[in-house]
Amino acid sequence: MHPTRLTAAVAALALSASLATALVGPATAATPQAQPVPPGHGKALALAAADRAASSGLDELRHGADEDLVRTSVTPWANGLYYASYERTYRGLPVVGGDAVVVSDSSGKVREVTGAPAPAIRLSTKATVTADAALATARGQLASVESASTPELTVLLQGGKAVLTWHTLVIGRTAGSAPSSLDTFVDARTGAVARATDKILHADGRGYHNGNVTIDTAATSMTDTSRGGFKCGGQNGSAYTGSSPWGNGSANDLVTACVDIMYAAQKEHSMLKEWFGYNGQNGQGGMVPARAGLGEVNAYYDGTKTTYGHNQNSSMQLTGIDVVAHEYGHEIFDRTPGSSGSSNENGGMNESTGDIFGALTEHYANNPNDTPDYTVGEKLNFTGNNQPIRNMYNPSLINNDPNCYTQLTSGTEVHAGAGPQNHWFYLLAEGSNPGGGKPSSPICSGGPSSVTGIGIQKAGKIFMGALLMKTSSWNHPAARKATLSAAKNTYGSAECNAVKAAWNAVGVPAQSGETDCGGTTTPDFSLALNPSSGSVQPGASVTSTVNTSTTGGSAQTVQLSASGAPSGVTVSFSPASVTSGSSSTMTVQVAAGTANGTYPITVTGTGSATHTVTYQLSVGTTTPPTGCDNTEYTYQGSLTDGAAEAQPDGSYYYSATSGTHVGCLRGPAGADFDLYLQKWNGSTWADVAVGGTATADEDTSYYGTAGYYRYVVHAYSGSGSYTLGLSAP
Repeated sequence: MHPTRLTAAVAALALSASLATALVGPATAATPQAQPVPPGHGKALALAAADRAASSGLDELRHGADEDLVRTSVTPWANGLYYASYERTYRGLPVVGGDAVVVSDSSGKVREVTGAPAPAIRLSTKATVTADAALATARGQLASVESASTPELTVLLQGGKAVLTWHTLVIGRTAGSAPSSLDTFVDARTGAVARATDKILHADGRGYHNGNVTIDTAATSMTDTSRGGFKCGGQNGSAYTGSSPWGNGSANDLVTACVDIMYAAQKEHSMLKEWFGYNGQNGQGGMVPARAGLGEVNAYYDGTKTTYGHNQNSSMQLTGIDVVAHEYGHEIFDRTPGSSGSSNENGGMNESTGDIFGALTEHYANNPNDTPDYTVGEKLNFTGNNQPIRNMYNPSLINNDPNCYTQLTSGTEVHAGAGPQNHWFYLLAEGSNPGGGKPSSPICSGGPSSVTGIGIQKAGKIFMGALLMKTSSWNHPAARKATLSAAKNTYGSAECNAVKAAWNAVGVPAQSGETDCGGTTTPDFSLALNPSSGSVQPGASVTSTVNTSTTGGSAQTVQLSASGAPSGVTVSFSPASVTSGSSSTMTVQVAAGTANGTYPITVTGTGSATHTVTYQLSVGTTTPPTGCDNTEYTYQGSLTDGAAEAQPDGSYYYSATSGTHVGCLRGPAGADFDLYLQKWNGSTWADVAVGGTATADEDTSYYGTAGYYRYVVHAYSGSGSYTLGLSAP
């Protein structure tokens, strides 16, 4: 250890007020507290509960010994809720499919778990096809290529099987000169294209101007630094330059087109924040750039930008509010958990999402030049008959698009497939007979006699909340379950029943396990294991704590059982049943002669509902895994020379019992990173363990009592990315 290392680090980190403010908010505790609670403790409890559920493989979060669920984003929501999304990995490789979302609250309870179906993954991660060969195959799908990302070795879950692939995004033009953005997976063993999905979702719109409006730009360019560097310009990708006032108000002036684009996109951004508390189209405060002047009758989003052309007779640009907001609605769908799926039904729901955000943005903007409505492109005259291209209150009025879920088939074109969800949204927002000059909306066979709307703002927030529970297997039944959950959690029984009535009205049937809209909370509980895995020699035993919590209604009796143990292994619980909120000790006894190997054991809790978690048992393992692989949770970050940050995720965690806290830091080669474990003492964070060698890698171990803890990673010298593994009692 350098003689001055600890002093320097403390000087950098224990400027406590500034550091605590920067990392987790002001740490204040003027008087002693029996159970001191750091600021922002609700988020820490919620994320700890979500991570425990993921680690334990709760219900749809089940995963094998070589798989992990890595938390990729956290979105705060109403009433102290947090949506935590997880992506699956296999032996360190990303997995496409098998993603999941955990909804938890600030009291540390898991409210909801959704997960895309995932088979057990067992395959070699050795590719026989090179990355260059895979890239050539992917590029060969298009007649001309604008750009292609570096291929990444990825496990693709498809058709109930796992396939080792090279994943790349190829942007360019087809043989027919249509724009294309192919999300491509090339089989890493055969070299064939395993899956290619076009991320470009074409949406024709109307071209018109919004009148004299205010937009946010830099002084000399059409760049909005307050929204993640959002910009608008021509087909070369550069922002238009000049000064305010921008544009000349003419129909085909491209700077004027960018005024319309920026106005609509910024209104949508503000709507997301003010109405829903959501941070921009990409969830991180920004949105992709926009390009005007496409010499085609088209507008599209390709995952990296939005692009806008002209109408059929070239009399105006396709830059109306609903068209622009529709394209950025695709970004919202793409950047929420589960991204964009590959099925036609998923594509139709993606198109519908664009239409819904177009309607929401029109209503929020309330621009007199474009009266808010529930039609798309109504002023474009794209087909020459003065009709919109889609109708949300009665989809069948345009091209006989389906009104009802029962009318969809696997071959329904994606724009037509927007019909059922568009219809549902209108019924939820306005009702079947809203009056006030708003159009009536039909109800599908077998539906209720009428539906009463709850208003577009509430309907939009419920829909946004549901998107935060989306997975890659998203479909109408999943959307029904997610919107019911979002309505009940965000508002209450009345809004939940309105959501249910609207889905019934478009023919999406009730689903097993969907939220009960009753005025009382449905009794339920959750399970978690600590730890969720263990190693033992034949003839010995290992234990784990089965924690339960009451997530709905009153506490209830939960009966515990185990299945899947191999021959020679017995599992017992003490006690065998608990009242939810209590814990039980699980003992796994391994008989002499039991074969070495790794075995998943399913632990089941049975009460008013049934929930499962998975314990990964390793028999005969004598050498612990190298690196940080033997820790329960993994976090990643990046630091510049001299900087510091707290983990997990700029926050801290709560340990309810005494035990050993293990930290494992792996930093960038050639750098010198330090690791500090700190405990909240009621008024400040105090160092309790320090890893301060002159290397990038540090390990700490500390036995401590119950309380709040956090790790601080400090770049003593050098910069780069790091990985932190931690385990806690």
